[in-house]
Amino acid sequence: MARHSGGRGWYSKVAAAALGVTLLAAGASVWTAQAGDLGGSSPRAAVSASPGAAAKAVGVTIAHASDKGAHGVNITIDDGPDPTWTPQVLAVLEEYGVKATFCMVGTQAQAYPDLVKQVVAAGHRLCDHTVSHDTTMDKKSEAYQSKEILDAERMITKASGGVRPMYYRAPGGAFTPYSRRLAASRGMRPLGWNVDTKDFEQPGVDAIVATVQRELPSGPTILFHDAGGDRDQTVEALRRVLPWLREQGYACGFPVR
Repeated sequence: MARHSGGRGWYSKVAAAALGVTLLAAGASVWTAQAGDLGGSSPRAAVSASPGAAAKAVGVTIAHASDKGAHGVNITIDDGPDPTWTPQVLAVLEEYGVKATFCMVGTQAQAYPDLVKQVVAAGHRLCDHTVSHDTTMDKKSEAYQSKEILDAERMITKASGGVRPMYYRAPGGAFTPYSRRLAASRGMRPLGWNVDTKDFEQPGVDAIVATVQRELPSGPTILFHDAGGDRDQTVEALRRVLPWLREQGYACGFPVR
């Protein structure tokens, strides 16, 4: 199980300052590329859960599949929002007509509510990525897991203007049966990934693109980051990956709920 720890020390600082809180599922199925357009779902389907809507329970299994079917891919963006990198990521996604799922850290959402609203207004979906991005959550008590998940849900929902996250992604893939059940009971489908671009390690744009091209046959959900460090390589990699996906006949959608 992947553990994303590089460059994460800033989360505890943000969490402490904002709240005073202490702080992959791998599982891929083989899929086949077929002809299709790159564009995202319709605007109505793209928007997260409606403001004020009651939470409806969803599946507890970890989602990987795309709502675009066998020829679909899911672009997921973790750890933001960030005032430097999130606007740049949004601009690239808009340029190529792609909708993505933004897995937000609660303290980041609280610090930058205007960015959360921009993400929602652009038709992207929200995902709960906990309050403090603790990659050892699966080793902690259920009370701790509950606070991390539910506090982040509230923070993201408030920052968005009332739009709730539709997914829950455990930091570093540190899911537990309890955290999956809790998230699902709040209408947030546990969300895994199939392609870890390792962009947080800043391996170079060529390496990020090569990872996507090499690992895409493992499954449709691709993991990028828009915070936690310098994300210039991520932005440039997206500029190359998105048109490549179109050329290969893939369509960008959302994780199946």
